[in-house]
Amino acid sequence: MTQHTSYAAVVLAADRTANDAVASQAGVACKAFASVGGTPMIIRVLDALAATHRVQSIILCGPPEALLPQCPELVKRIESGQIIWVANENSPSRSAHKALAQVNEHTRVLLTTADHALLTPEIVQYFLEVSSAVDCDVTVGMTDYELIKAAFPGRKKTVIRLRDGNFCGCNLYTFNQQGRELISFWRRAEEQRKRPWRLVGRVLGWRAVLSYLFGFLTMTQALKSVSAKTGVRIQAIRLPFAEAGIDVDKAEDLQLVESHLNKR
Repeated sequence: MTQHTSYAAVVLAADRTANDAVASQAGVACKAFASVGGTPMIIRVLDALAATHRVQSIILCGPPEALLPQCPELVKRIESGQIIWVANENSPSRSAHKALAQVNEHTRVLLTTADHALLTPEIVQYFLEVSSAVDCDVTVGMTDYELIKAAFPGRKKTVIRLRDGNFCGCNLYTFNQQGRELISFWRRAEEQRKRPWRLVGRVLGWRAVLSYLFGFLTMTQALKSVSAKTGVRIQAIRLPFAEAGIDVDKAEDLQLVESHLNKR
């Protein structure tokens, strides 16, 4: 990679389950259409990506085609060619695999989600600048839990507790051609995302899981072990933005992000 590396952005926008709680709370057909600051979340994410000069194209995976007319602005962007839409699969990892297949294998991919309601061009640009400067196949955005806790007190997050810090995922990833092999690992991670020690045990072995449980495992050690198992070089990118670690998973998250935007 070089300082001029450009990316195709992939946005996952389908609900995980029927009758999504956020969609029900917002009175919309799917979570991605829920309004935040007067704008559907999906449009906020697309705007953040479009304003980032490293993002050269955007592929949207989901929502289902039958629901698209309920977001006229999204339909307009698809019809104009600003956005390429593909139908989603039955899980985020399968949807990601399908969407990445639409991108030339030599083009680096940025992956994110439509419920990243507080995503900004600044966050995206920072993540891509740092990702472009490292020699690896996959980068994973992470934010210090203490940063999120200070900015969003009371917000419950899945926390990865390691010797060198407590981290939260940011739904921001980049992949090169070799890095796309990591999607199969992600499928296993989907099943264990609320019980990370089980994933560590299955993929890295029980010596690693004991290190994790007793606080001896570092981020670098964990990712090196995954790289050894998968043949994919992975690096975590620590993002200095609390907002990067916030997505809209629950109905109460809508109020949280609205309140944050009002304060800002």
